[in-house]
Amino acid sequence: MSTTSDRGPIGVFDSGLGGLTVLRSMIDVLPQEPLIYFGDTARFPYGPKPPDEVLKYAIEIGDMLIDRGARAIVVACNSAAAAALDVLKERLSVPVLGVIEPGMVAAARVTRSGRVGVIGTVGTIASGAYERAAAALDTDLELTCTPCPGFVEFVEAGDVDSEQVHVLAERLLAPLTSVSVDTLVLGCTHYPLLARTIGDVMGPNVTLVSSADETAAAVSALLGSPSPDASRPPGDHKFLTSGDVETFRRLGERFLGPEVHAVEQWTWS
Repeated sequence: MSTTSDRGPIGVFDSGLGGLTVLRSMIDVLPQEPLIYFGDTARFPYGPKPPDEVLKYAIEIGDMLIDRGARAIVVACNSAAAAALDVLKERLSVPVLGVIEPGMVAAARVTRSGRVGVIGTVGTIASGAYERAAAALDTDLELTCTPCPGFVEFVEAGDVDSEQVHVLAERLLAPLTSVSVDTLVLGCTHYPLLARTIGDVMGPNVTLVSSADETAAAVSALLGSPSPDASRPPGDHKFLTSGDVETFRRLGERFLGPEVHAVEQWTWS
């Protein structure tokens, strides 16, 4: 049998730093798997951009990760998954997974009342992707989907707990508190980094759901990754960004951990 060291890496991408929340879960669940992460911070944010433009970016990144030897790709960006997941699955020769369906699976499992809120970027919410994912589960979930413009920009600036963020959260989350959801899907991979602020606003009776752990489990099941083995060395992880390398490294270490010790610059030609 082949080992993880002689197989290609799993490619993971996002518009910026948010996908590191998914990568953290993947490292924890699949510690021996090599991973390559791309943050497209030079073209961030994706949420307000037209779907066709986000699709173009996702195709370019998918092709680049394949060229770098990726044997599977995780679209760790809800906006990109909403705009491009189906196209990438048809276009690329490796398995492609998104984060929307895993998030809904987790929400359906933990909700008590069936009243589930979803927050995401303007593009993700407008796409209807979460409604389609909920319908595919054949459950009686009552979804309330709300865009949260501004959250991603605060995270990318490294501000996750200031008074300004809290005031913004109170305003943006008001439609969800008013309908008494008991579960809130963080429908953007940046949002778990705001979990403390979001949780404070929503209150202790609302369960926050991130797609990260569910996505990592789906990757493991799909690829048949071996169980963690302390006797084997950890996987080799590579990080690339199209934006400022030092900013990515500094915030990446803060949000992910010491794995982000070196970051490679990527320039779109």
